Amino acid sequence: MDEDERWPVRLARALEESGWSTVDVEIIARTGWTTAELDRGIDAADPQGPFDLVTILIGVNDQFRGRSADAYGEELAAMIERAQGFSTGPVLMVSIPDWGTTPYGEGYSPKVIARDIDEYNAVGTEVSAAAGIPFVDITPISRSGDPDLVSYDDLHPSGSQYAAWVEEILPVAIDLLEG
Repeated sequence: MDEDERWPVRLARALEESGWSTVDVEIIARTGWTTAELDRGIDAADPQGPFDLVTILIGVNDQFRGRSADAYGEELAAMIERAQGFSTGPVLMVSIPDWGTTPYGEGYSPKVIARDIDEYNAVGTEVSAAAGIPFVDITPISRSGDPDLVSYDDLHPSGSQYAAWVEEILPVAIDLLEG
């Protein structure tokens, strides 16, 4: 996927189109990472900021690799605290998309995946609330069944799905930035 198609870049562009000054994007996470791998990635990147907004979307690979939702919650709480420490602005959490609805996911157990994703997102909601940050639920978009929302690899979200996510995330981001 082209860099311009990724949801953080689309969010930055949407913020600029909404009147915010130039928005620089620093993406630390990589496709396939777990929460623990993102933590190590942050160590390596050593983000210095200042950052006006930090977004977190992590956990799908924790679920895929069979890690417990409780372990995910503990690592997520530490991740949010860490992000709040290096951000001069607000932090927001984005829910985990449901990969069980993709052609790739159909080769597994979509109902089990959906149940697990719901459990992880419930943990994410609780941890986000405890940290005082908003939780934006994009999971229903990933469950729409629209083949145009899945990338050419039959697993990851397409640029169209990312655009739909940004429609959900943008008003929350603007509220936080104006707050």
